[in-house]
Order: sequence, then structure tokens, then C-alpha cells
Amino acid sequence: DKMLPDAWLWIIAVIVAVALLFLMVYNLLAFDELKHDHKNPIDVCDSLNPFVLPEYAAQATLTLLFLLTGNWFCFIINLALTAYHAYRYTNRPQMSKPGIYDATTMFDRNEMNRDTYESALKLAFYMLTFFYFLYRMMFALLSDEKQAL
Repeated sequence: DKMLPDAWLWIIAVIVAVALLFLMVYNLLAFDELKHDHKNPIDVCDSLNPFVLPEYAAQATLTLLFLLTGNWFCFIINLALTAYHAYRYTNRPQMSKPGIYDATTMFDRNEMNRDTYESALKLAFYMLTFFYFLYRMMFALLSDEKQAL
């Protein structure tokens, strides 16, 4: 049995979407700990910043895969988020390490609320795309099965 490349694309997309979902939940939990003074801003930034570039890279890779495979709907909706990530990273605070979260700006309640809202929106985006990718994966796998019969 040989799976079609389309099925592999959706399997990869589902796996990446799950990882991105977990990452956004982790972000929201970290912001909640900061909001309720369970962690200080330096610890929160140190725990979140190492995951910023991997998140952006995973999401950009998905966008590129959709472009290369001609999945235009998925490409366009992911391109919007990739463009936002590029904008967000190029307009980050002056920092010596990679990442977008700066401990000095985390003391500002509005900045923390904006970061929390951004993570919640991205969680919703990744959740919606996860279910769409799951649907497409199941469709591709079942189509494979029918062709094998």
C-alpha cells in the first residue's frame, strides 16, 4: 500500500497544527500565571521566547507546503498569518535574544492583555485549521482506500 502525496501533506499538516495548538495553550497558561502573579515577567519571557521562532517556522513551512502543492485556500489563509508573524517579528522590542516578548514591556498590563488576546486568536485559528486539516486528511486517506480496492 502506497499513500498518495496528498494524504501525506494532510498528515503533516495535522501534526504541525497539533504542535501549534499545544504551543498556544502553553502561551495562554504562561500569560495567566503572569496575570495572577504566579510568575514574574522575566521567567515568562524566558519560557516563551525560545518557542517564537519555531512556531513561526512551522507555520511558514505549512504555508510553503500549501503553495507548492497548489492548495490555494489553505495557502492564502496561512499566508495572512505568516505575513502577520513577519510584521510582528520585525517590529519587536529591541532585544538581544530571539523572541518577541520583552520583560520590561510585560509590566504594562495593556501589553500583556494584547499578547494574551493575540495568543487566544491564534489558538482559535490553529483550532479551526486543525479540524479542516483533519477533515482533508481523512478524505485523502479514504480516497486512497477506495482507489486501492
